[in-house]
Amino acid sequence: MAKKPSDKEEEFFAQQEAKKRKQLEQKKYEEMKEIERRQLKELHFMKCPKCGMNLEEINYFNIKIDRCTHCHGVWLDHGELEAISRYRETGFLKNLFNFSRDSNHKNNDQSP
Repeated sequence: MAKKPSDKEEEFFAQQEAKKRKQLEQKKYEEMKEIERRQLKELHFMKCPKCGMNLEEINYFNIKIDRCTHCHGVWLDHGELEAISRYRETGFLKNLFNFSRDSNHKNNDQSP
């Protein structure tokens, strides 16, 4: 004769099943986020943030920067402004870089 499971056994298996379902849901959610991230990258990669047209890479002091083929806006990736400012030690670019760096440090200092 089969023994009926106790309430604690049923609770244990119910918890295990719920845990498995939650893990599967989390995995599915992460996979969907990764797919969405890839789709957004494909949609926006090398597109002008101002007008949405294509960007082209141009060589400026051996640094590849992005320029819009439509509005001719220039866009810099992380670290490119600093690299350009090394070539231009005086003037606007140095002042702009120093301002950007100093304001970033102030914002970081004010963080909790």
